[in-house]
Amino acid sequence: MVTETKVVAPVSNSGGRGCCKSGPGYATPLAAMSGPSEKLIYVTAVYSGTGREKPDYLATVDVDPTSETYSSVIHRLPMPFVGDELHHSGWNSCSSCHGDASADRRYLVLPSLISGRIYAIDTKENPRAPSLYKYVDPKEIAEKTGLAYPHTAHCLASGEILVSCLGDEEGNAKGNGFLLLDSDFNIKNRWEKPGHSPLFGYDFWYQPRHKTMISTSWGAPKAFSKGFDLQHVADGLYGSHLHVYSWPGGEMKQLIDLGETGLLPLEIRFLHDPSKDTGYVGSALSSNMIRFFKNSDDTWSYEIVISVKPLKVENWILPEMPGLITDFLISLDDRFLYFVNWLHGDIRQYNIEDPKNPVLTGQIWVGGLLQKGSPVKAVGEDGNSFQFDVPQIKGKSLRGGPQMIQLSLDGKRLYATNSLFSAWDRQFYPELMDKGSHIIQIDVDTEKGGLSINPNFFVDFGDEPEGPALAHEMRYPGGDCTSDIWI
Repeated sequence: MVTETKVVAPVSNSGGRGCCKSGPGYATPLAAMSGPSEKLIYVTAVYSGTGREKPDYLATVDVDPTSETYSSVIHRLPMPFVGDELHHSGWNSCSSCHGDASADRRYLVLPSLISGRIYAIDTKENPRAPSLYKYVDPKEIAEKTGLAYPHTAHCLASGEILVSCLGDEEGNAKGNGFLLLDSDFNIKNRWEKPGHSPLFGYDFWYQPRHKTMISTSWGAPKAFSKGFDLQHVADGLYGSHLHVYSWPGGEMKQLIDLGETGLLPLEIRFLHDPSKDTGYVGSALSSNMIRFFKNSDDTWSYEIVISVKPLKVENWILPEMPGLITDFLISLDDRFLYFVNWLHGDIRQYNIEDPKNPVLTGQIWVGGLLQKGSPVKAVGEDGNSFQFDVPQIKGKSLRGGPQMIQLSLDGKRLYATNSLFSAWDRQFYPELMDKGSHIIQIDVDTEKGGLSINPNFFVDFGDEPEGPALAHEMRYPGGDCTSDIWI
């Protein structure tokens, strides 16, 4: 059932499509770049999997440099249950609804990866102190659709909400698919046609002008929820495919096998320009950035455009360490692509004005397993070991590795958290269990390229009132380059 906690007027289901003056978001990606500077960021903060029997919460962070509470958590909204594992987030309405005068970007959608609950958070009544509107019960989701482990949520131009789900209640990947909710978070059905579920689930992005949606592959929940085991890759419990669907029809038109070059393809983005028929996907384990594109016969192909070479290492679980590309994004003008290497510890900036030939324009180390002082060392071709310099911010050492990132609308400020998923955090960066996460801000040179740390911004989730927490995805109240899709 959908459980209400508070009476709030729901998003209207009424007509009004076609008026482009008062819908949410912006008419174009370039128009969004001229939007106001961010003042707040909503961040999912996790206690699940840390050993602290506390509910996960949504943190509101002040990112206004003129504010007295700049670079601090100013509000915490705890969920009503323990054990959710809040992860990604989306909106009930975004720029895809810009032509609908009745639509309203009001509710932040918080799927819980482990418990299966999907929360709707009211951000309009008090943006600095959001409140819980209602949640969708996982038992009802399973009974009506067979789906569990919800991950990515995107708003649709219809006012509906589409959520990728990574498996069934038992954690099998075979039961994964896409959950369709109406504008007031009632379960409608599965989105994909019967028999057209993906092999594995994770992220997805749609490009309506090309009548296409493409989804990616993580793995079976019963595997990844216990931590990462390389044997599970060999056992077929992790994915390496892209699933190409008709949009909005939900029919799988093509299954693209990325093979060994595309193990664990996670985040996916089309270029923001809705007329473009190309985009990128980050393969985490293979550590390749892969460009996909449409052919003249309306089929889709791919090519590797960036490869992060694994590093030979000492004192680690394997003789070589992949970069592990776990998140990336594209600036709203489609000029720059940014991605993280969660294990190596660097954030990179590439110019993609020629999408086939990205050019490295900025790189900065902000954590990772190879920073100076770590027992793990990289070994160069000459046989000598080396480590990377990682600066302190406000006297605090940077822990973990850069993970989720978010870019300001104007492209000049990049924010980064350092928690991937509690079971994997515990395995690869156990210090996060005791010291918690943090958020840092990177200043971006959008003219010549380049990245530099803002020394005045550091939000330490190790100092939270209920104990150290893990910070994951970030959202601006007015939308951003990873939440909004243009049609």
